[in-house]
Amino acid sequence: VNGMEIYSMKIDSKVTSRFAHNVITSRAVNRGNVSKEVFFDVELPKTAFITNFSMTIDGVTYPGTIKEKEAAKKQYEKAVSKGQTAGLVKASGRKTEKFTVSVNIKAASKVTFELTYEELLKRQFGKYEMFIKVKPKQLVKDFEIEVDIFEPQGITELEAEGTFITNELQNTIKKTFSGKKGHISFKPTLDQQRRCPSCSESVLDGDFTVRYDVKRTTPDNLQIVNGYFVHFFAPTNLPKLSKNIIFVLDTSGSMSGREIEQTKEALLKILDDIKEDDFFNFILFDSEISTWKETLIKATPENLDEARKFVRQISAQGLTNLHGGLMRGIDILNAAHEENLVPKRSASIIIMLTDGQPNVGVSNTQEIEKSVKKAIDGRYTLYNLGFGSGVDYSFLERMALENKGLARRIYPDSDAALQLQGFYDEVSNPMLIDVELNYPENEISDLTTNSFKHFYDGSEIVVAGRFVDSNQNHLSVDVRGEGAQDTLLYTTQQGAEQTAQAFQEQQYIFGEYIERLWAYLTIEQLLEKRITATGEEKENLTAQALALSLMYKFVTPLTSMVVTKPEEDENEEGIADKPTEGIDIFAIPGMCVIYAKLLLIVKLISIKLSFITKSYGQASPLYHTYAPPPTWYTSVDGDPHFIISVPQKKDAICFNINENPGMILNLINDPVTGITVNGELIGDKRANSDAKIQNSYFGKLGIANKHLNVKLTVTPERITIENGDEKTGFTWLDSVTLQQAGLTLIINRKKNLVLSMGSGASFVVVLHQVWKKHPLHQDFLGLYTLKSDKLSEQTHGLLGQFFRPIDFTILEIHPGSDPKKPDATMIVKNNELTVTRGWQKDYRRDPTHGVDIPCWFVHDNGAGLIDGVHTDYIVSSLF
Repeated sequence: VNGMEIYSMKIDSKVTSRFAHNVITSRAVNRGNVSKEVFFDVELPKTAFITNFSMTIDGVTYPGTIKEKEAAKKQYEKAVSKGQTAGLVKASGRKTEKFTVSVNIKAASKVTFELTYEELLKRQFGKYEMFIKVKPKQLVKDFEIEVDIFEPQGITELEAEGTFITNELQNTIKKTFSGKKGHISFKPTLDQQRRCPSCSESVLDGDFTVRYDVKRTTPDNLQIVNGYFVHFFAPTNLPKLSKNIIFVLDTSGSMSGREIEQTKEALLKILDDIKEDDFFNFILFDSEISTWKETLIKATPENLDEARKFVRQISAQGLTNLHGGLMRGIDILNAAHEENLVPKRSASIIIMLTDGQPNVGVSNTQEIEKSVKKAIDGRYTLYNLGFGSGVDYSFLERMALENKGLARRIYPDSDAALQLQGFYDEVSNPMLIDVELNYPENEISDLTTNSFKHFYDGSEIVVAGRFVDSNQNHLSVDVRGEGAQDTLLYTTQQGAEQTAQAFQEQQYIFGEYIERLWAYLTIEQLLEKRITATGEEKENLTAQALALSLMYKFVTPLTSMVVTKPEEDENEEGIADKPTEGIDIFAIPGMCVIYAKLLLIVKLISIKLSFITKSYGQASPLYHTYAPPPTWYTSVDGDPHFIISVPQKKDAICFNINENPGMILNLINDPVTGITVNGELIGDKRANSDAKIQNSYFGKLGIANKHLNVKLTVTPERITIENGDEKTGFTWLDSVTLQQAGLTLIINRKKNLVLSMGSGASFVVVLHQVWKKHPLHQDFLGLYTLKSDKLSEQTHGLLGQFFRPIDFTILEIHPGSDPKKPDATMIVKNNELTVTRGWQKDYRRDPTHGVDIPCWFVHDNGAGLIDGVHTDYIVSSLF
């Protein structure tokens, strides 16, 4: 693209005993005759740790070095002071993080990028899954995915599929496996990569997934290599345990609409899967707590029918008494066990779903954590599902981990019901409770977690450790777990002979894989324990995890990889960080925002968009050319800012939208008058190395009236008006008054233009000119709507939907992360949102500097305030 050709891309994966070592190599050449910037842009699984990165330019290699985050930060800040910028890793999807680095390449020069990452593949629903994101963004002459799997237990099944695989491409996936080895290759030709025979767009865009399982002649498997061992435990054919499951559900106002309907849809499907031996109940919490039944109920067909009726009539309103809901659920479980209402050998599980933060009853999250932990007392597992981005995910995660469970995000998309159901399926078949794997203490020095509350069907327990004597080649383990009918109790052994036999197969295996598997698992568990730890314990866990991350060269939340670049490259230093799930950071003007853990130093590719809708009684002095003082209803100006004025509250609401330059947004759409306004985004001339978030502005506006068959295109250079087949053009140096049937256009030279349409609606477009030689900024436009009451009730769009009055209520103002900007709970459009007090610029009175307008800032692309989601407003063209 743009003279840069990626001529080779290879993804090479070697999997040994579930541990995957992946190398992505990309080669590019500059076919142009001037220097060009080339981007290496890949998406990795969130569960993976980057271990290495290098760039080779014309035979010279520039390696990445992994350092403690503080040391990397100092090195980075030194680079920034010289005007240099960073490469980056940022969260990019449900399962992925994006690694991006760019470098300038001279004409005819070649560059090779090589990125290595590792992860332990987890078993779910009876299979190990490896996920590779494929998105080369152009046709690649030599494209290949190659996966080699070596499993000492033997491979029983192996499959590969791609979301982008057409019937034609199906035959290009080659797959073989026999005994302990499996091989997959995918090597489409240039023509097979084309979207259509004459297209230059690539069809390769999506997920490539490999799944496999291993032979299980015994319940477990021990492997010993070079002073380390790994123990895989996954017994099969056990009788299923009955379960006691309590669903604790948020039914506050913010869940109304699609969220509550999707939750109900998932619950109805879950009720179809609940087994007759199971016991269950529903607790609903909003301002009040309500229960379906006073005790746990057996899942008989009659009770399930009654439960379905109950689920169908669930509705959402009120505030969020999360503490009250959880405590009621725990009380019901406690009573069921004390009164022997449920079998002694059964698994007790609480699944809590919320989309907001506690704001009635006990709302202090630390107090909630403390009382829930005390009430559960290690007897039950708590799973917390956070719906959307209004949740305090860190709090949900801490509370779940303290109670032997985990937290999971539910993304507010069309498949949210499937996500909820999928999570239930993972935990719906407990086979064992209180599993312990005991190793001889005097032989093992460093052991990963070895006791587990539940073992679920189709999953696997993995324990790894280091021997005191690195020459030890045998091990005996006592295994214990409580099953449906009796206690599972046995000893498993690996002798010196088996170890020696396994050793002969080392030629198939990369490096010290068991040692690295042990390090990966240890770091992962130390970081998890660190979430709930405090004080000295947290410091010790941090020190251990950091030491291992540096020793084994893993990019974890405690380390960063510094990428050095050629000296003549203006982006000399790059830094890669590991993002984490628990941080919800949202853009507020004046706050520099990055989605990376702890070290906010990475330049984001996405841009900040802030929307302004405001109502004023007087005309701006800038617009002295038209007589009546207009009512300033809505405007979008600056980096585009929108504020929504709420006159009856003497207050305003504002929000940001993050989208890329080139995107076109629908601002106003009135089907009755036929008026539409769309705006195309531009960015700065180049990425601003000092800015964490890149600026964006409107660089092109399209105003159309289909009844009059008129289209007006405005850029900072030209104004073009199309009337049927006639086209007339002006520049901003013209002073013009144009009148024709149903339309008036006034251009005030180098300042603004005023457009009035048939219905009486008027728009003012303001020209913002910057110094021509400015290194970063370019000219842009502002849009103001006058007499919006002349548009119909059906008007919509990012601005148009706010032409009708809007009301909101603010509750519970409390300190936020910035002492100057408190947080609060806002009830608006029946949604309960977490908002932050902030300011937005209004350029009406002062086009150069703007005036700060206080407003309540709605996070997450205006979610809950705008109708639908922000991507609904992206349109394909200006008209």
